[in-house]
Parts: sequence; C-alpha cells; structure tokens
Amino acid sequence: METALRAIAAPRRRQILTLVRDGELSAGEIASHFDVTRPAISQHLTVLKEAGLVNERRNGTKRLYRARPEGLTELRAYLDELWGVRLETLKREAEREERRKHADDA
Repeated sequence: METALRAIAAPRRRQILTLVRDGELSAGEIASHFDVTRPAISQHLTVLKEAGLVNERRNGTKRLYRARPEGLTELRAYLDELWGVRLETLKREAEREERRKHADDA
C-alpha cells in the first residue's frame, strides 16, 4: 500500500494513470501529453510499474502501458474502511439531529 501511495503522490503519475485507465498507450503516446522529456516519463512509468499500478507489454520496439486497477486494491480497502466508519458516524449524527428537530416541533 505504501508503494502505491508514493507512486500516486506525484500529480504527473496520477495523470499518466488516467491516460492509461481505459486502454493501452505507448510510452511515446503518453509522453506526447506532457511538456517533459521522454526519459522523465519513462521514470514515472517505471515507478508506476514497480508499484503494480501499470502493466507493460512489448510490441516490437514499443512498450505499451495499461493501468492495473487491482494494484490499488489494498489502498482502496483501507480508504473504504476509513471513510465507511466516518460516513456511518455522520449518518448517525444527522439522524440524531433530525429526531431532535422533530421532538422540538411536537
């Protein structure tokens, strides 16, 4: 989970994940969306790949990348649990306030 968190901490890497979320793109296609060097994009892709957030497939001389949503499973489970508890608390408070309101009106 920590590796995935570090990987998505960088805004550019989150943008790359968005680009490859729905399909494969070559490193060059990904780089064309940014005003940085191809080696910089390659470094970002390496971090994402090592974190398990993208797959790399070779097609001849091209390297194609696609997002791996399952790479965020552990992080998502943690966030769901964290927010689930907070949302449940918020719901209880809202219901309590609603009951108080109705009691005051009676």
